[in-house]
Amino acid sequence: MSFFTWKDNGLTSDCSSLDAMASRFEETANLMKKLSKKGFKLKKTHNNQLILHPDRKVFDQWGFISEEPPFKQLCLISEAE
Repeated sequence: MSFFTWKDNGLTSDCSSLDAMASRFEETANLMKKLSKKGFKLKKTHNNQLILHPDRKVFDQWGFISEEPPFKQLCLISEAE
């Protein structure tokens, strides 16, 4: 399943006013709502928040880069080796 880690540290670090901070939070909230409507889910693992989607095509359409490990490389090794 394709996923990326959501990190919100620094989300508003470049804002120069409370209004700018509020706008940034609103933009982020709108993005999270859109992702949810498209079937993205949040999964908490250890101290991380992963945003994932079961359909790789949908994930790729959003331009995200998956952090999942390389495709099951061990499955590519034949049992005869």
